[in-house]
This record gives sequence, structure tokens and C-alpha cells, in this order.
Amino acid sequence: EASDLKSFGFFQRPTAQQLLNAFSKIVVKRIAPGQRITVEVEGMAEYQVHTYVRTDGLAGTLTADKEYPTRVAFAVLNELLDDFAAEPQMRGWENEVRNDAYAGWPTLQQKIVSCQDPASFDKILRIQNDLNSTQQVLTQTIDNLLERGEKLDDLVQRSDELSATSKQFYKQAKKTNSCCTIS
Repeated sequence: EASDLKSFGFFQRPTAQQLLNAFSKIVVKRIAPGQRITVEVEGMAEYQVHTYVRTDGLAGTLTADKEYPTRVAFAVLNELLDDFAAEPQMRGWENEVRNDAYAGWPTLQQKIVSCQDPASFDKILRIQNDLNSTQQVLTQTIDNLLERGEKLDDLVQRSDELSATSKQFYKQAKKTNSCCTIS
């Protein structure tokens, strides 16, 4: 059991922790082994509980806001459960009935910190964010080029007008100077 409840007010944290723990236990009990499910927390509509129960009965839940990608949540859970099952100090979990028997597992706290930013945990999401960023830069560059093109068109038009005006001035000057001859 580990949590990061910084988004809640100081006095709301114990209540939120109890609610999330109770809800997680209820959800885990109702899910068949080998299933993954995402459920909205009643009374906390902006949060979802992502739950994964492995075929061997080891279960984990991750509660996050709705913006947190579901695929990343299940990837985090899968990695955590695999790490937990592989850790030598955690052997015998199958026979444990206390929910808090493995509280304080250091890997869990580290994982909470590392997966705060889904893009840092998930390569596909990171690539998608990079692509979106690149697309924004390209769009801005194209807009700037089109703006320059419009400015160039204005300069060409002014140049043509200036050329026509200078031709007209030349003809007028020639006509004006043709009547007077200096000898």
C-alpha cells in the first residue's frame, strides 16, 4: 500500500486514503483472476481505479485521475506485480491474508514517483508527445512561410507599381523635354 495524495487537502488525505483502500479491496474481490478493469470511484467522479488481478491471484490497483492513460496504468501495474512476484523477500505472499503485510515495499514508493509523468514511463506516449510537438513546430513554420510569401507578393506588386509609375514618369519627362531644345 502506497499513495501520493498531494492533490488532496491536508485534512482530506486520511479520508481519501480510507475511501481508496476500501474501494480497491472491493474491486479486487469482485474481479476474476487474469482480468484487468477500470472503474470510476463513486463520490470521486474525476478518478478511476485501474485494477489487475493476475492468474496466480496477485492483484494491484492504481487510482489516478481520468487524464492518466489507461494503457500506461496497466503497464505500471503489470511491471509492479512482476517485480513483486520476482523479489525474493516477498516470497510467501500467496499464504498471506493481511493486506498490509508488505506495506512499505520500497519499489512501490519509487514507482509512484517515477510514473507521475506517464510520458516518462511509456515509450509510445513519449513518442506520441514528441510527434505532437514536432507537428506544432511544423505548423508554425508553414504559417510563417505563408506569411512571408504574402509579404513577398506585396513587395512584387509594389515593385510592379513602382516600375509602371517610373515608366509613366519617363514618358512624361521625355514629352515635356521634347518641346524645349537647348542649343
